[in-house]
Amino acid sequence: MTRHYTNLIRLIVTMMAATISNALAAAATPKNVIVSGAGGQTGQALFRKLLALPEEFEPLGLVRSEESKQKLIDSGVPEKNVCIADVTNAESVKAAVERAGGDKLYAFCICTSAKPAPTGETNPDTGRPVFSFPDGEPEVVDWIGQKNQIDACPPGTHVVLCSTMGGTNPEHPLNNLGKKINADGSVSGGMIVQWKRKTEVYLIEQAPKLKYTIVHPGGLLNEPGGERELLVGVDDNVEGTDSRTVPREDVAQVMLEALRHSEKYAGRSFDLLAKPVGEGSVTKDFASLLDRLEGKNCDYTLGATM
Repeated sequence: MTRHYTNLIRLIVTMMAATISNALAAAATPKNVIVSGAGGQTGQALFRKLLALPEEFEPLGLVRSEESKQKLIDSGVPEKNVCIADVTNAESVKAAVERAGGDKLYAFCICTSAKPAPTGETNPDTGRPVFSFPDGEPEVVDWIGQKNQIDACPPGTHVVLCSTMGGTNPEHPLNNLGKKINADGSVSGGMIVQWKRKTEVYLIEQAPKLKYTIVHPGGLLNEPGGERELLVGVDDNVEGTDSRTVPREDVAQVMLEALRHSEKYAGRSFDLLAKPVGEGSVTKDFASLLDRLEGKNCDYTLGATM
């Protein structure tokens, strides 16, 4: 009996040791994460933050062109971490997901967006510059392209989407960029905020198959992050500051922290602003950042989608 119990105890100890070892190994395995728009400003800020945490994350940055890929490589990014993908092509995005581990993909951070550029013309009615989207209209990039990215995600993936504030206002000035009134009175082009909002609604509809976090930053600043108090709100209402801006670096940090604190950020849609430097206390506790919302999310019955 003594020998039997001794052997049993040894077996139990061995099994427990194996379980602990496997758990530690799993915890030590970096999480596979895709960042689209990694050649852009906000996407690249997030991509580089993830690259700086090799024990936590194994990021794959998606870029549009060989030129963008080479710029990242020339700056020191390992080639294995960069992938050319056309997000408006569903098969191209699926191939990138397979390269990032397929079913082992932990998160997909979407930072792609249509980019307006001045045409050099002036609107005779308003006197303002006329803009177009030379690299793809919002409908193609912010709806079809982002939908392709969402559809390519395996079940369980945490999708973190960088969108924009202004979704409750159908007349938001950003919607007018690139918008054309046709001879028959119909509208074509532009409407970027509403196309983004359409994607957000689609992403939310994928739960619980996919986890989601939707970040609506205010006006994006090309200034250092980690120097300001960050504030969150919903429905284009953020209390505590008159500022309507936030540094891209801080947006990237919030997206990263959404991956670290998935239990707090999954299933959330919120607005993000920053106080001016020197006002308030610099935000460091990202696990509690959303607590002030008391569970509230953005209301998609407000505003409009396409």
